[in-house]
Amino acid sequence: MALDFTAIDFETANGFRGSPCSVGLTRVRGGVIVEEGYWLMRPPEGHDHFDSRNITIHGITPDDVAGAPRFADVFGEVSAFIGEDALVAHNAAFDLGVIRSASEVSGIAAPAFDYACTVVLSRKNYSLPSYSLPFVAEAAGVPLRNHHDATEDARACAGIMLDIAGKHGVDSVRGVFESMRLAMPHAEAYNPATDEVSKATRSALERIAEMKDGLANGTARGGRSSWSTEGPNPEPNAHADVAHPLFGQTVVFTGDLSLGRPQAKTMAAAHGAQCASNVTLKTTVLVVGSGFAAADLSNGRLTSKAKRVLDLQRRGQGIEVLSEGEFMQMVG
Repeated sequence: MALDFTAIDFETANGFRGSPCSVGLTRVRGGVIVEEGYWLMRPPEGHDHFDSRNITIHGITPDDVAGAPRFADVFGEVSAFIGEDALVAHNAAFDLGVIRSASEVSGIAAPAFDYACTVVLSRKNYSLPSYSLPFVAEAAGVPLRNHHDATEDARACAGIMLDIAGKHGVDSVRGVFESMRLAMPHAEAYNPATDEVSKATRSALERIAEMKDGLANGTARGGRSSWSTEGPNPEPNAHADVAHPLFGQTVVFTGDLSLGRPQAKTMAAAHGAQCASNVTLKTTVLVVGSGFAAADLSNGRLTSKAKRVLDLQRRGQGIEVLSEGEFMQMVG
């Protein structure tokens, strides 16, 4: 089999993963990038508001997509570009989730995909302080000049996949998984006529409805939630998707996120993570709030827990550091 696949990256308008506003695609044939595609789109109706935080990340505004077709009108072209290829994405749980949730709220079908997550694969092939796309792209020798441009991110993801395949001396995405004795993940097709809406979409829509009711009734809490309460450490969901980047990880939270620490722990545990209150020799993931970005690892703007992580990393312990945004993408 030739090393053929399509890398994909979505950007969203707001915190709901079913709100895509752009997508970049990179087609690889025989281990060589041969074609790229990019689409701007309006998110599905009712989910097309733009949050300022998302605009800050990717720079796409409502005016930029005002004349663009809706996701439902674009997805046929996107799906045709992918064809029968395996999909490759950096944090594939997010990008596959975008396809599923956006299809569900649009009432359109989505095909099944075999896929690979370069976050999961990178953890097993590189030793890095963070497995965010800029860090992994640098380790793989892949240029990434404009992070969060969907085309550039998809291209970088493709380069990472090619580098990992080269490390294992294989000529297919499936061969990478076989060489690592892993099962290749698979996302099921969605048929709106017969399939129920996914739990992730239902939960997101319920939260959106609660927020709207709170605003209408004047009971919504403003500002950022307090992190003063650590809260209990819930049991990890043993039936979660083993291909999810958080499954089997030991996660610690530090700093100020836009949701309470107990809620963050519940979300992580639902994906199979074991949460803890302090950094120890068992810690594998640290989630840092307070506007943290991967670049902060090198400029010293860190909490005491993060400094402890860096000290353990220098001693050889493999701990990944995630920003709030990266964590929220992982948990949908």
